[in-house]
Amino acid sequence: MSAVGSSLRTHCLAPSRVRAPIDAPIGATGYGRMFPELPSFDADESFLRALGRAGGVCDCGDTADDASSLSSVPAGWPFFGQYIAHDITADRSALTSHADPHALRNARAPKLNLESLYGDGPVGNPFLFQRDDSAKMLLGPGGEDVPRNSEGIAIIGDPRNDSHMLMAQMHLAMLKAHNEFVDSERARGGSDHDVFDRAARQLRWHYQHAILDEFLPSLVGRSLVEEILRVGPRWFQPDGDVFIPLEFADGAYRYGHCQIRQRYLLNHDTQPVPIFPDLLGFRAVPKVKTVDWTLFFDAPGHDPAQRSKKIDGKLPRSLINLPVAITGECEVDEYHSLAVRDLQRGQGVGLPSGETVAQHLGVTPLTSEEVGLRQTGWKGDTPLWYYILRESAVTTSGDRLGPVGGRIVAEVIVALLDRDPDSVRSAKSDWEPEKSLIELLAPSMAASVIGR
Repeated sequence: MSAVGSSLRTHCLAPSRVRAPIDAPIGATGYGRMFPELPSFDADESFLRALGRAGGVCDCGDTADDASSLSSVPAGWPFFGQYIAHDITADRSALTSHADPHALRNARAPKLNLESLYGDGPVGNPFLFQRDDSAKMLLGPGGEDVPRNSEGIAIIGDPRNDSHMLMAQMHLAMLKAHNEFVDSERARGGSDHDVFDRAARQLRWHYQHAILDEFLPSLVGRSLVEEILRVGPRWFQPDGDVFIPLEFADGAYRYGHCQIRQRYLLNHDTQPVPIFPDLLGFRAVPKVKTVDWTLFFDAPGHDPAQRSKKIDGKLPRSLINLPVAITGECEVDEYHSLAVRDLQRGQGVGLPSGETVAQHLGVTPLTSEEVGLRQTGWKGDTPLWYYILRESAVTTSGDRLGPVGGRIVAEVIVALLDRDPDSVRSAKSDWEPEKSLIELLAPSMAASVIGR
């Protein structure tokens, strides 16, 4: 196997990665249950495979990216959601049929603190930083890619952020945003010995503000976000240390797989391409595949961005037939489907059914017709992940999460920020963000802000 192929096998979806992880955990923490009193959903594995395999209910086939399949949400938000996921979760445990949640280890701290960007900082991970200016992040040649070693493997805080070229370039944009904050902090004066800490705090707070003011409202609705910010989470109130609940990590927060389009226009000089295999990562990003982020996020003075696919329970063909470079060799063909993997993951950690969670939250459950699994002959409850996707389709036409999925995601994210004394929720009242997310990602947009 080539050096590139070997590195791809360590991706978070590859079966081999649970036996030989390439990035050792830094201070692993535990997972837990958001609803520990609820019974686990259980179904025959053949049903899960039939639901998620190629040609199954979760396969949207070759449906075009058109008005009938696309939502009103810009195409970049599911990738920002993936970036967040890599910041707060990294589960390297083997999948079992009946996992003990307290035995599962999360290699990320349950904080939205850009650990996946900064690693252990300039002292603990000096290879992530510039040799002659350790306050700044290391970039690839010409600043056109993330830094890589001689075999093309990314030198970054989380190898998953090189899984595809959109994610690699989002990571690159965040590296550059940090370096710009270093320059800004130096321009303000003060001691240089803590300039890294000041710049990192600025980027973290901008990142967290974008989560609360842009990302979450687009995903769950602004009214729900404002309610939870005002009165606090109702259901996710962990005693002691905060943790990542499995209902979030292996259920509700896997919604983004359903938002992936069939094809993406990266810039105005190329044709639209599927995310796999065309944008497969773990290799240098060619200049022709440089991302124009104004095609992924709405930006002032630009045409509306591409839209994400509706959240409706169906995944694009590129995720139903994942390349071997991502999954590794599979004895069972269905394991090439990300939908099958999502379904098995949820059952493996013992998540409750979607109907059970809805009833617990006081939400009227979807009917069997609304879930849409009767055609498979299934007459029982619904796996939580698939239920949340269908809930979105039924209650919001696939534009955002519904009452069950939205509640789980919003409460967990707000709780993580509220429990972190260094988060933007604890910033002084006079702090204001200088940039929106698109202005962090797109240098031209950031330049226009500086010039105002």
